Amino acid sequence: MSTAKIARLADRGVVSVTGADSEKLLQGLVTNELADMTEGDARYAGLLSPQGKILFDFFVVSHDKGYLLDVAREKAADLAKRLSMYKLRADVAITDVSDSFKVFAAWGADSKKLVEGRGISFQDPRHPAIGLRLLSMQDGATDAADSSADGHREYDALRVETGVPEGGKDFEFGDAYPHEADFDLLNGVSFTKGCYVGQEIVARMQNKTVVRRRAIKISGNAPLDARADILLGDIQVGRVGTVEGRNAIAMLRLDRVVEAEQKNIDLIAGGVTITPDEEAVNRYRASVATRPANMLPTS
Repeated sequence: MSTAKIARLADRGVVSVTGADSEKLLQGLVTNELADMTEGDARYAGLLSPQGKILFDFFVVSHDKGYLLDVAREKAADLAKRLSMYKLRADVAITDVSDSFKVFAAWGADSKKLVEGRGISFQDPRHPAIGLRLLSMQDGATDAADSSADGHREYDALRVETGVPEGGKDFEFGDAYPHEADFDLLNGVSFTKGCYVGQEIVARMQNKTVVRRRAIKISGNAPLDARADILLGDIQVGRVGTVEGRNAIAMLRLDRVVEAEQKNIDLIAGGVTITPDEEAVNRYRASVATRPANMLPTS
């Protein structure tokens, strides 16, 4: 019996970028490398402010006419508008086509069978266990999908299990740097491509900065509440994002986690004692140990 699942992601939209200069335009703007993409390839990427903060995160999907960007539905129109600001005289057409597409996630054994021939599908490049995405224009082509809130909750539970954050839920747009949203761990940024908006900040954080704040997995000794502040004593050191029972993704100050351990003080979120993911904390410790003392910390 197949364990594959497919769920409609009603909170996702699609922006179309087509035309002879579409690759050149996007390549000079987004965080990931697009030059080597072939039809059906996908990249996870972001569009940053000049100060290096994430304004949008999305999947860039190559197809025969250009690119489709799988983005948060509430941000699709803004993304199309932002990209158009950089268009100038380029031969590019940028359109919010969210009303023409339905976005799905499929995961589990044999999940490929659920998306084949039903639209544009691709492996989610962020983590091998998180499955496939499908952008479909066919009415009724995904009758097997769970379009209910329960289906979406199952997908969010998978994200929590794999530690994959999502913009607007686990980090705030305009507030987080790519490293803080784990772009460096989830194949969301290229450190070898040419210039793009915010690149200097990203390069500095990669080479000269100890990243103190990250979106990481946490667990609680009781069910957690989304959006609850995480406190070290009276000091806010993080915030809970996507929740699945006692597990969640949270944006958290890792230096404060180490401080709490050293002082034997519990971290509390909405009255619940939390335990941060040990692997993420150990990664932070290793970065501190290997960086020179004059490395700049993030705020």
